[in-house]
Parts: sequence; C-alpha cells; structure tokens
Amino acid sequence: MTTAVPTTSVTDWSPDAGLRLLPLRGGSFAMGSDDADAVPGDGEGPVREVHIEPFAIDAHCVSNERFQAFVNATAHVTDAERYGWSFVFEGFLPARLRDSDRAVEAPWWAAVAGATWRAPEGPGSDLDGRHDHPAVHVSWNDALAYCRWAGVRLATEAEWEYAARGGLEQARYAWGDDLLPDGRHACNIWQGSFPVTNTLEDGWFGTAPVDAFEPNGLGLFNVAGNVWEWTADAWSVAEATDPGARVIRGGSYLCHASYCNRYRVAARTLSTPDSSTGHQGFRVAL
Repeated sequence: MTTAVPTTSVTDWSPDAGLRLLPLRGGSFAMGSDDADAVPGDGEGPVREVHIEPFAIDAHCVSNERFQAFVNATAHVTDAERYGWSFVFEGFLPARLRDSDRAVEAPWWAAVAGATWRAPEGPGSDLDGRHDHPAVHVSWNDALAYCRWAGVRLATEAEWEYAARGGLEQARYAWGDDLLPDGRHACNIWQGSFPVTNTLEDGWFGTAPVDAFEPNGLGLFNVAGNVWEWTADAWSVAEATDPGARVIRGGSYLCHASYCNRYRVAARTLSTPDSSTGHQGFRVAL
C-alpha cells in the first residue's frame, strides 16, 4: 500500500484565509479498524482498502483568528447565533449558568443562551488569549460557508483518515500504538475521572492552540483530541438517528477511555448539520 507523503512543503495557500495546506500524493490505504474498543454501531470496520486521489489538507483546524477574518469579510451569522444558544461543558460554567437545560443522554452538556464562537462559555466569556485556538460552536453549515469564502472544501471522511494516519498503516493513534509515547502526552484529551475530575496532565482543560503538541508524520496538528472535526460525508451507518447527520472525526478535549475513546484514528461519530457545541471545529481541504 502507498504511504502518504507530502508532494511539496507547506503552502500558504490563501493569505486572506490563513491556510497552510499540505499537498498529499494520494494512494491506497487500509481504512477503518477492527479494534475491540470500537463503539458498537459506529461503523469503524471492517478494515478495507480505499484509494485516495491527490489532494491538500490544512495543517491546522480553523482558528478563532481565521474564523474572525471570515466573519469580518462576510458578516456571517452562525447557527448558534441564530438559535440563540449552544451546548457548553458544565465544568466551564459559573454557578449562575449551571441551571441551563441539559442534554438527556449527556447531562454534562448544558444548553447555554448566548454561547457562540465569540463567547465559548456563554455570556461573560470571550476569546481573550484564545485567538490561536480552534473556533468552536461552529456547525457543519457554518463550516461550509467558511469554505465557500476561502475557496476550499471539507475533506471527505476517507481523505481525513488518510491524512490523519500520517503515513502509518493501521496504527491505533495518529503517532503510533502507544497512547503515551515515551511517557509524554501527544494530544489534548481528558485525564482523571470523567466528567468530575480532570487532572490536566496534558496541560489543558478546554481547547488548546491549533498547533499544540507534535504534528503527525504528514505535518497535521491535533487530529486526535482538542476538537471534533466536521467532514463532508453523510453518516452512513443504519443506526443514525437523523438521515442528514454528518461524520465528525478526531475526538475532543472531553474524550476519555471510560466512555469515549474516539481519539483513535479510525474512530468516528455523527452530528446534525445545524448543531454546535464547545468542542466541535473543522479543518479544510482542496
């Protein structure tokens, strides 16, 4: 099988959008996993050979700074802003906001009025010190609007996994098979007892900068943990609760082995196109 390698060095594709696109030659790779820790119904397996045409993908998720440039240029209003609320992890909330309605199947998510990409934890929060962090509370619809402005697109799910694997064949993570290579943290996920105690061993409670941690073998940063990333593809597993749902990949800062180890490179789940949370972002492709 062909190993994915960049055809050239990093390219500053669009100064206005701040892209850093990594051109990849494409080829065939073993997609998916038969991992015993795969979530039933997620459709990770079986492992199958998939061919990828040459494409380019951003080294980073779209940051708050880049999303701000898009909004400044287009006056785009996100779905969260139109609806007037979005989901925020309860551990970030001050006491006055903790009475917000909760997600039934994930009560650590609070529906906070006024939570948007500009105010990630709701009223009183802002982006101070987080301009290089990934933009969150961004729906699939919002990501597509950004792509139209920047002249790019979302990666297909297969392209995303091909790039995220970093040239490694069937490794469990983007950097290999050990969660802690040489005893160091390689991604931003939850440590401790979820959702009560985060020991912050990786240095982060919420999002980290888009270039935190070491890149994978192809130069992509944070394809494990930090924020879930939208892909172009519709969810294709029969268990989907919404036929319009889209695939998200990579896991987030809230992932923990006790309930959601989807920071494995083959892991996948779904979200509806207009939904947004404090741990969903996106990266772009071309």
